[in-house]
Amino acid sequence: MAGSFVQVKCSDCENEQVVFQKASTTVNCAVCGTTLATPTGGKAEIDHEITGVAEAR
Repeated sequence: MAGSFVQVKCSDCENEQVVFQKASTTVNCAVCGTTLATPTGGKAEIDHEITGVAEAR
């Protein structure tokens, strides 16, 4: 499985959460419920600030 994890900062509540870059389901913020990532069939569409990237394994 190729891909990496990114740390995304929610623009509504400032919570930082780790998201898989090729997410196949909608990812919501664990604190406020705002949609952080939407699946597109390839890389997920991330509408918030990416603050870090983990290395792919």
